Amino acid sequence: MSPASITIISPEAANGRNVVAYGLTKALSARMKTAILRPVACRKEMLTDTLIKASSSPELTAETCRGTCPCKATQDPDQTRADALAAHDRVMAQAEPDMVLVVGSDHSKVFDPEIMDLDADIAADLRSPVLLVVCTIGREPKQVMKTVQACRRTVEASGTTLAGVFVSGCNEDQKAPLQEAFKDYDRPVWTVSRKDFDSDPTAGQIREDAYRTFTKDVDLDQVLAAVEESKPRVTTPAAFQNDLLARAKSDKKTIVLPEGGEDRIIKAADYLLARDIVDLIIVGAKDAILARGKELGLNNLDKATFQAMDDESVLEPMTEKLCQLRAKKGVTPDQARQQLTDASYFGTMLVVLGKADGLVSGSINSTANTVRPALQVIKTKPDASLVSGAFLMCFRDHVAVFADCAINLNPNAEQLADIAIQSAQTARSFGIDPKVGMLSYSTLGSGKGPDVDLVEEATRLAKEKAPDLPIVGSIQFDAAWSPTVAAAKAKGDQVAGKVNVFVFPNLCAGNIGYKAVQRTSGALAIGPVLQGLNRPVNDLSRGALVADIINTVALTAVEAQQS
Repeated sequence: MSPASITIISPEAANGRNVVAYGLTKALSARMKTAILRPVACRKEMLTDTLIKASSSPELTAETCRGTCPCKATQDPDQTRADALAAHDRVMAQAEPDMVLVVGSDHSKVFDPEIMDLDADIAADLRSPVLLVVCTIGREPKQVMKTVQACRRTVEASGTTLAGVFVSGCNEDQKAPLQEAFKDYDRPVWTVSRKDFDSDPTAGQIREDAYRTFTKDVDLDQVLAAVEESKPRVTTPAAFQNDLLARAKSDKKTIVLPEGGEDRIIKAADYLLARDIVDLIIVGAKDAILARGKELGLNNLDKATFQAMDDESVLEPMTEKLCQLRAKKGVTPDQARQQLTDASYFGTMLVVLGKADGLVSGSINSTANTVRPALQVIKTKPDASLVSGAFLMCFRDHVAVFADCAINLNPNAEQLADIAIQSAQTARSFGIDPKVGMLSYSTLGSGKGPDVDLVEEATRLAKEKAPDLPIVGSIQFDAAWSPTVAAAKAKGDQVAGKVNVFVFPNLCAGNIGYKAVQRTSGALAIGPVLQGLNRPVNDLSRGALVADIINTVALTAVEAQQS
């Protein structure tokens, strides 16, 4: 099976890189439906059009295939990576190719040390193995080797893999010394003859000469085999977010946002509505929210449904339903009406009445104000003994789950076991094969005390309730995280060192743990996901950024798809 994409990266990105890019485009296109992606490319360059015409997806345009221009790329690398993923989605949707050939940034007279890092990061976001092009002109074989080694460190630090190396610009007498220098290298190396290349549309003969030379120097079967063997197993934060939005869009759900008067909420709503990712009900006065949106330069809010809190056509059935649900507490219609003046209660009841599939709140309300209505009227799932809060922690190259970081102060052993099982289910929901670590200051009996006893009992109960779930406990964080530490502290255990669902013994440890990791490692924290409720209701931090709100709404929609 052909890989989904290949990325060409070069520290020089001049003619030698272009010969390889053109040669691979034509060779691949003769075998399979191949499309071109240019994550960072100037709108005035001609190479993209040339590659598209040489590909088997000529219906694409350069505008479709380009992401960001070089002058903006390293000024905002996060946005550049998002733009690259968006361009990839466009190319996939329009061409439906078997292969996407990703060609990195072009040669520039302005030295930018960050551009190659960015090319490698984008390759990792796309889960694309890298083919490196290094020019031999002006370099001895040892210098070429050192250049390749330096570039490889950059590629692998991003989280992706090096599939092979093209040494370009070779004269015939240089090939043998280069092949000797790389004879023991653990990746295939192809020496590509020095040929002129011109991306101008009128220079077709020059390009065809370069292509014929390329096919003599490079065996495409070897290239494809090297790429297939080097597929990266990585999920970057940008890739996870893109996947999350795509999953939400694939089966649109309706999410209610009770805090319609908050600027961050309506900015996030505008982003989601512009991309048709979810349907939204925004609680509040329509005219006032739209007016504020115009002041903020937002153009898509009118695609939302707006729900005023004084709308009697909604309030009357909502009041009746709330009285039914709270009958055991003796809630009267007047009391119900009073509760429904709280936007969180009002929004939650929209979910109960079936007008929305889920709710996101908390940008200006406390966690308690978000969770309390859900517990009272949505309630927990029949098999759930409690509600817990997990964060999806997006590290540089993978995603993990941290729980409980939001709800339960001091869970007992049975509750801790249930949190572990809920968190494993959350992991599966987002494509993570769960391996659970029950955290403590002890690893498999190395420490003693009542806190250790609690975690060990919780581990026993979790194994009893979910016998097929890979789980280890008690275990220290370092032994759960690091294979090297696990080999010393938990020798022979099949889960230690591979944990991706981290269950903290109490809320204090969990909340400190996720925030410490988030702030010191740069991990993206998405959540908390409220686990155990009958319908998805998720809480925001009052310090949430617009991006956090976008992610949480998409996450809630994905949960609703599975309800």
